[in-house]
Amino acid sequence: MEEVNEKIRVLYVDDEVNNLQAFKATFRRNYQIFLAESAEEARKLLENQTVEIIITDQRMPNETGVEFLESIIPDFPDPMRILLTGYTDIQAVIDAINKGQVYHYLTKPWDEDYMRTVVKNAFEVFDLRRKNDQLTKSLIKANDQLEFLLRQNLLS
Repeated sequence: MEEVNEKIRVLYVDDEVNNLQAFKATFRRNYQIFLAESAEEARKLLENQTVEIIITDQRMPNETGVEFLESIIPDFPDPMRILLTGYTDIQAVIDAINKGQVYHYLTKPWDEDYMRTVVKNAFEVFDLRRKNDQLTKSLIKANDQLEFLLRQNLLS
């Protein structure tokens, strides 16, 4: 089991370096922060780092936040996804929910306390899903063992 005091691992993706630095400066005490300036850089980071939360800016060159989030679902389905944008774009919100499996949509500039609450809540959902998966696997194993014992009793 993981230690209770282990920091939540957050990947923040934004093409604006100032936003990355501000995020890290604000939240480095609360979370283990990984930064990426592009979707491509974020994908490379995900190959080597396990993260529970991904926060990405929507408007980036080459690939939007939704496109990035949608593209990583097959390889990295578990992290909770948060979309961040400086613009209220209803189509981006719809795409985020339908295509990118986004847990929450935030607008810039983000409020520090609200961001902290959203990350905390997202991690709680992540953790509950993980525990649910573990319980399901344990239940399947126990069921298989019971079926085996039942077959043995029927044969003897």
